[in-house]
Amino acid sequence: MRISTRPLLLSRRSLSLSMASRRRSRVFVVGVGMTKFEKPGSREDFDYPDIAKEAGTKALQDAALSYRDIEQAVVGYCFGDSTSGQRALYELGMTGIPIYNVNNNCSTGSTALIMAKQLIEGGMANCVMALGFEKMARDSMSKQQFADRASPMEKFVEVLSETHGIASSPITAQLFGSAGIEHMNRYGTKREHFAKIAQKNHKHSINNPLSQFRDDYTIDQILSSKMVHEPLTLLQCCPRSDGGAAAIVCNEEFVYKHGLEPQAVEILAMEMATDKVSTFEEKSNIKLVGYDMTRNAADKAFTAAGLNRQDVSVVELHDCFATNELISYEALGLCPEGQGHLMVERGDNTYGGKYVVNPSGGLISKGHPLGATGLAQCAELCWQLRGMCGPRQVTNAQVALQHNIGLGGAVVVGLYRLGFPQYAAARNRMHHHHLSASPTAAAATAFRATSVFQELEKRLKEDGPNLVKKLKAVYVFKIKDGPGGQEGTWVVDTKNGSGSVRFGEGKGDCTITMKDNDFVDLMTGKLQGQQAFFQGKMKISGNMSLALKLRELQPSPNKSKL
Repeated sequence: MRISTRPLLLSRRSLSLSMASRRRSRVFVVGVGMTKFEKPGSREDFDYPDIAKEAGTKALQDAALSYRDIEQAVVGYCFGDSTSGQRALYELGMTGIPIYNVNNNCSTGSTALIMAKQLIEGGMANCVMALGFEKMARDSMSKQQFADRASPMEKFVEVLSETHGIASSPITAQLFGSAGIEHMNRYGTKREHFAKIAQKNHKHSINNPLSQFRDDYTIDQILSSKMVHEPLTLLQCCPRSDGGAAAIVCNEEFVYKHGLEPQAVEILAMEMATDKVSTFEEKSNIKLVGYDMTRNAADKAFTAAGLNRQDVSVVELHDCFATNELISYEALGLCPEGQGHLMVERGDNTYGGKYVVNPSGGLISKGHPLGATGLAQCAELCWQLRGMCGPRQVTNAQVALQHNIGLGGAVVVGLYRLGFPQYAAARNRMHHHHLSASPTAAAATAFRATSVFQELEKRLKEDGPNLVKKLKAVYVFKIKDGPGGQEGTWVVDTKNGSGSVRFGEGKGDCTITMKDNDFVDLMTGKLQGQQAFFQGKMKISGNMSLALKLRELQPSPNKSKL
């Protein structure tokens, strides 16, 4: 007798549908960090393990976690030997965790991030680090690494040769330049529109201390810079860069366990897409550089998040060339197809407009170390949502959009929002009250130095008159290399009344300038003052003799919670 398997098949199908319809686990970014992006070879002691250690350490410090809290890691890079991810992360610790190495061209960093997110969603881990880095050479983008086999770009080059012909300029500039020319021919876009995008991004980067370039240019200067490939001049193209970035993602239970609600940024949706047949069949240079896969990923992400385009206030998108930023406005649905140049004319891509696009300076000015770019975008958007970006802060940033694309091809589109806005609001109110009424005071919370100054406040409340009698000085502490590369200033008054501590600019008898981490090490006794001074880690101006009395301000090891 034949036994039917149909009931069993239906049961399995029902189970599958049930699992698919089940609400996905919430995933949060709780720590981010990045290096300053540098011209390749310009910084000594900046090999990829150094780069990874700096970026990863900053992310761990941002989340107040140790490497032992990380259960798995995904590492992205394009130029390096197999298992470079292990070599890089061993600088942070050797805990035996799974480490996955990924390469997805320019979207490598966001590929590492979406894989980390999926590990959390799938219940494979509670806390995962996504790390991306790149150490590039002069010929990194022009030399084929494996000349004895088919290139993943060969079909793209074949279409380009049919539609536009092949020139001697870099192939990526030819692809994105040709897409720009197609947009000009179809919709009436002018060279000046692309130049305005480059001008905007260079201008934005002035306020980003982690940006490779921080120069302002006129439209004439941009248009008259060296022609790379029509219509793209040098100042409309991203540079080669060394650098790294990292993000720590976790589930909701981990957030609660570690008290990370005030800084947890939720990844509302993140989608990856690859090329469709239209990429090659339609013989369109705009389609060739990823228009359709960007639209596909964006539509899915907005649907999954239950949001509309008008909900977005801040965007980090893949401006490898100025032409691609304009085309991406349309592909992401930020404006109708064919109207990207009108969005530029209205100023709807910068402060005061509908969206602020690439407040970090984008790839064009911040730099483009391929493996790190997607994670640097994530870092900028998290800092924006947490209100930590100082002079480049986007007003009332509530929903953030990320777009990271790699030819070959793959694109990742993500949407972010604060996971627990009520906690962030309470944190901001508390620090406005205790530190100052400065509009940037809330940003002070993420400096490691903040905990030191909070301890000083407690000491002054307990023993202020005695400290004032001993020191009789006003100290100004300028703390550099804080979250997002920010600088913060604290004034410690041990001269008047019972003393006070406040966040904000001010004058003093002695000014001490240090990096955030070095200052904490100094005040906790891990770094000696004389050693810090002679190593260049501490700069002193004003009455230098007062710096010798800093030991009086060091928190007591018996009472301190540092």
